[in-house]
Amino acid sequence: MSARLKVTQIKSKVSEKQNQRDTLRSLGLKRIGDSVVRPDDAQTRGYVRAVAHLVKVEELD
Repeated sequence: MSARLKVTQIKSKVSEKQNQRDTLRSLGLKRIGDSVVRPDDAQTRGYVRAVAHLVKVEELD
């Protein structure tokens, strides 16, 4: 079974740059408190790194 990441938006995107807003949308996050489960791969890790100050990440088994 492959590893997965649970990504939760914890801060607002309102004052952020457009590319960071787009990254949140690509992850599937629309509002504070939204969570998504994504595969733990290079693409997801890159998305998370770009918006690390706006999200909380948990590793799922």
